[in-house]
Amino acid sequence: MAGVGPISQDWEPVVIRKKAPTAAAKKDEKVVNAARRSGAEIETLKKSNAGTNKAASSSTSLNTRKLDEDTETLSHDRVPTELKKAIMQARMDKKFTQAQLAQMINEKPQIIQEYESGKAIPNQQILTKLERTLGVKLRGKK
Repeated sequence: MAGVGPISQDWEPVVIRKKAPTAAAKKDEKVVNAARRSGAEIETLKKSNAGTNKAASSSTSLNTRKLDEDTETLSHDRVPTELKKAIMQARMDKKFTQAQLAQMINEKPQIIQEYESGKAIPNQQILTKLERTLGVKLRGKK
């Protein structure tokens, strides 16, 4: 519409073509076979790690070696022997069962069992409840 004057139509043919094949389409088996039949030149390359997962695991990185050589065993702190004996003794002195003590401190009986067997991971809130209920000092200096 840039020109001044009568509007004219452009009657030249417009050719619409498909997109050129992508790299993935060029590698497609059908396309390669069609090219072979037509006699087109085909280049094939053998990749060194084709079809294997060696690239990800064959070279041990520095971090992997450090993890393998690490001999430190990590574990949670457990209830010390003195603490479990002190809890048991204080509970026996007050003539409480594990279930009664657990009910008094609003915990499950399993918690008291774990503390007295030494399997529990010490929790300061539970120890505070036990100290208050049993009337003994379980932590710190005696």
